[in-house]
Amino acid sequence: MEANKKTRKIDSLGNLLRQGKYREAIILGEKIHKSYPEEEPALLMLSWAYYDSGDKAQAVKYLNILLERELRRKVFTGFAFDELVRIYKQEKDFHKLVEICERAVTAQPEDVGLLTELGNAYLQSGQAKKACDIYKKLIVIEDDNPAFYCHWGEALFGAGLIQESEKAYMKASKIDSDQPDHYYFKIAVLFQQAENHLEAERFLNKCISVNSANPLYYCSLGDSLVGLGQIPQALKSYKMAVRSDNTRAGAYYNRLGHVLMKANHFLEAVEAFNSAIAHDAAQPYYLSLAAAYKGMGLVDQADKIICEIGKIR
Repeated sequence: MEANKKTRKIDSLGNLLRQGKYREAIILGEKIHKSYPEEEPALLMLSWAYYDSGDKAQAVKYLNILLERELRRKVFTGFAFDELVRIYKQEKDFHKLVEICERAVTAQPEDVGLLTELGNAYLQSGQAKKACDIYKKLIVIEDDNPAFYCHWGEALFGAGLIQESEKAYMKASKIDSDQPDHYYFKIAVLFQQAENHLEAERFLNKCISVNSANPLYYCSLGDSLVGLGQIPQALKSYKMAVRSDNTRAGAYYNRLGHVLMKANHFLEAVEAFNSAIAHDAAQPYYLSLAAAYKGMGLVDQADKIICEIGKIR
């Protein structure tokens, strides 16, 4: 009898949540938690009700109660852990994210998923060297997993160990030998983010040598060539992207235009945006063209383009 009563209350709590009646759900959830503190589904729903009502502090409080229970078990369920990780990531609270991941790994030191989360948390919080140690441990656990070598490579790069990072990505490419370009591209992006376009160019050319049909590689190569000041070569690379996939020509030329504008090559950007419009007269491309004219100081020409936008259906 008591069990049926408890089940009905928990079902009612779920219905209130689905209806978005968070205040009522909180009142009922608190009553259930007081009467049946061991009922974890009700406690989880109560935390959701608080979170969705805007009271994140109370939500985190109850999720931490659940987490403590999860950490004591031999089999880690991780429902509260997953919710707390999601909240801390959304709020970019990387200190708390690291803290909760460290607690979880202390309780479950061989759990691959938890180790991965901790490594990611260290990276996001700027603790690249600690991330290196975690990913190195993961590689010992699964030395045939290319994803772990990629994580390790990213952490090594963040720690300034560039040669070691390259070796990690090359190891990943050998493990997954059917698509080595996938891993060349990952490290190329890291070099681009670090503004080392010469090294990025080297890896992007390796990508193209393996898979010459991928337009993304030509676009990315063009981006690095712009960064190196090699504008004619960059234009040729983007033309190769268009040749590989003409259906997205407008998008490729629009991307090129923005890269050129960022590098203060406004005249070439105007030409790129005009090429985008020639393939697809989309409103965003006209706005980009107007921005390029403004960058050149040609405000009247930019205003004229804005007026033309009104004629586009």
